[in-house]
Amino acid sequence: MDPTLRQAHLDRIATDGYTIVEDAIEPDLVDALAEDLLRLERELQVTPADNSFEGRRTIRIYNLLVHGPLYERIPVHDNVLPIVEGVLDRGCLVSSLSSISINPGEVSQPIHADDQLIPIPKPHPPVVCNTMWALTDFTEANGATRLIPGSHLRDHDPDYGRNYPSIPAEMRRGSVLIWHGSLWHGGGANRTGERRVGIAMNYCAGFIRQQENQQLGIPPRIVKGFDRRLRELVGYSIYNGLIGHIDKRSPASLLDGDPAGSLVWDAL
Repeated sequence: MDPTLRQAHLDRIATDGYTIVEDAIEPDLVDALAEDLLRLERELQVTPADNSFEGRRTIRIYNLLVHGPLYERIPVHDNVLPIVEGVLDRGCLVSSLSSISINPGEVSQPIHADDQLIPIPKPHPPVVCNTMWALTDFTEANGATRLIPGSHLRDHDPDYGRNYPSIPAEMRRGSVLIWHGSLWHGGGANRTGERRVGIAMNYCAGFIRQQENQQLGIPPRIVKGFDRRLRELVGYSIYNGLIGHIDKRSPASLLDGDPAGSLVWDAL
């Protein structure tokens, strides 16, 4: 990504709490992802959850990295990861990777912040940076993510279930919404006859516990097929030369014997 463009996105996230990268994803990748999610939905017999947060007419498929190489392209995408690394740092981790398909008739998701279960005072430096890949057009009518710009700078979290004025993150198919984990937001209501489909590619700082347990959730035989950067992103790495080591070795050594990084003590 052009450094000037990347900085413009980072500046907007710092000020407004979010940015949209228009037409970030190759059309063939968008097509392939949309088709494969339908396959997974059929084969896994996925049905909507029955709670106010996940939705009662929304299909969610979790832990997508176990479902084939197609999904390995998402966390490391060149038009998205550099911005996330600018919000967090290069030691960031995959927190979760899931699909969110909002069916017709779904109501608005309660406004929330993605980091509000982390017990640290607000405002604070970003510890979570999340993204939404649009596999269909996102419009106000079909359930585009609702945002409250600047709310990431507030000193408290929203009250669950309370109504707040918000704006829709409208974007074309193939675009990506990126936001600070403290930003108040929620999925929109779908008042159309068609499904709104997105992929939630979520990241956290390397010193924060991941939302989905990547090390237990993804079998090592699958991780061995990942490229080096994706291995690091799912947690086969150490943060700042210390956090996450196993007996003074990187977890990457469990995959193929590669020590893949020295500890902070070695530099002292």
